[in-house]
Amino acid sequence: MQNAPDSSLIGEEYEVEVGPVAHGGHCIARTDEGRVLFVRHALPGEKVVARVTEGAADARFLRADAVRVLEASKDRVEAPCPYAGPGKCGGCDWQHAKPGAQRRLKGEVIAEQLKRLAGLTPEEAGWDGTVMPAEGDKVPAGEVPAWRTRVQYAVDVEGHAGLRKHRSHEVQPIDRCLIAAPGVSELGIEQRNWEGMASIEAIAATGSGDRQVVLTPRPGARLPIVELDKPVSVLRVDEKDGGVHRVHGRPFVRERADDRTYRVGNGGFWQVHPKAADTLVRAVMQGLLPRKGDTALDLYCGVGLFAGALADRVGDKGAVLGIESGKRAVEDARHNLQHFDRVRIEQGKVEQALPRTGITEVDLIVLDPPRAGAGKQTVKHLATLGARRIAYVACDPAALARDLAYFAENGYRPRTLRAFDLFPMTHHVECVAILEPAAKGA
Repeated sequence: MQNAPDSSLIGEEYEVEVGPVAHGGHCIARTDEGRVLFVRHALPGEKVVARVTEGAADARFLRADAVRVLEASKDRVEAPCPYAGPGKCGGCDWQHAKPGAQRRLKGEVIAEQLKRLAGLTPEEAGWDGTVMPAEGDKVPAGEVPAWRTRVQYAVDVEGHAGLRKHRSHEVQPIDRCLIAAPGVSELGIEQRNWEGMASIEAIAATGSGDRQVVLTPRPGARLPIVELDKPVSVLRVDEKDGGVHRVHGRPFVRERADDRTYRVGNGGFWQVHPKAADTLVRAVMQGLLPRKGDTALDLYCGVGLFAGALADRVGDKGAVLGIESGKRAVEDARHNLQHFDRVRIEQGKVEQALPRTGITEVDLIVLDPPRAGAGKQTVKHLATLGARRIAYVACDPAALARDLAYFAENGYRPRTLRAFDLFPMTHHVECVAILEPAAKGA
C-alpha cells in the first residue's frame, strides 16, 4: 500500500488505453509517464479513466479501477449484479464482459502463463486454446449462471451478511448473490441478522438435498439460534483451535459424482460448481485411460473423488493409494471408499507421506494440488515413479505452468491440456493436463 501519506497515489485518475488481460482479473495499462496500472472493471482495447486504489509514487505498479468508460469494447455488457463494480463486491471479476469474452480472456491468461513460465505454446501443450463452459452455463449476455454451491459470507459489525470488497476486509452487504446456487439462495442468509458472527459459509450439496451452514463467531460471542428458510445442519468453528464442531444436524453433506455418493464433513473441500466434479473426473479418466490391474496414486485426494473413479476402473486386481493432509477429509475418504479392498488412504503432506510409502513404481498418477501447485521436489519425486500417464488438475494456471516446467526438467511432457470455465464471472479457471514420458512423444 502507501509508504507515506505524501507519496500515496490512491485516488489519482489517469486516462488510459487498456492493454491485454493479466492473471488475476484485471488488464494492463500504462500512463503517459509509463507507469504500469493493473486495471479492474476494464476490457482490452477500451479507453477508460482509471482511479488508483493501491500504490505509491515509488511502486513498481499501481492497482486501479476503471471508473469511467470513454470507449467501450464490443464485449462489454452492463453488469447484471448491482454489487459488481468499482469499490463494491470483490467476488466477481468479469460481470461486465459477455460470457464468450470471459472464456476468451481466461484462455489468453492460460496461454500467457504457459509461454512465460513453461516456455510452451498452446500446440506444444496439446491445447486447442478454448475454455469450455460447464453444462448448463451457456446463458445470454447480461445473465448470470447460478453455480456457486458454497458461499463464504462475511459479517459486518452490525450483523449484516455480505461479501468482502476486492483486496479488503470491508464488507459489502448484499440482498442476494447472483452466482449463488439456488440451494444456497433459498436459505435466506442475507435476510437475517448475524450479530456476533465473523463469517458464515453456506453449503448446498449437489445430488442431495443436504444444506449446511458453518458459523465462525467473533471472539467471546455467543452462537445465535439459527432459523433459516430451509432445513439445514449447523456447525461452528472453535475460536481457540480452529476446529469445526457440530451444533445440530449432520456434521457432513452428501455430494454426488461419477455415480457415487461422497460424504464431505465439517465444511470440507468439494468442487464448488455443481458440474465440476463430474466434468473433472471425465476429463481425467479420458486422459489416463486406466486399465484393469493398474496401480495408481491420487495425491491431495480430499474425500476420494479421483481415487474412487480410479478404483472403479482398475478393478479388483488394481490398487489405488490416496494421500491427503486433512484429518477429517481422510476419515471421509476412508468411509467413502470402504467397499474397495485395494484402496488405501494415507494422511500427511504429499512431500512427506509419499516417500514414507516406499512406492517406487506406479502406472498412473492423479494430482490435484492446492493453488500454490505441487512444487519442484514433489514433481521430481513423481517423475521417478515411471507412470505411464499423469493427470494434473489445476485451479491456477500460473502454478500449473511452473509445475509443467519442472515436469519437463524431469522427462515428462504434456500430451493434452483442457480448460474448463467452472467459475463463471470470476477470473478463476480449471485445467486438466495429461502428461506422459517425453521419450514416448519423441
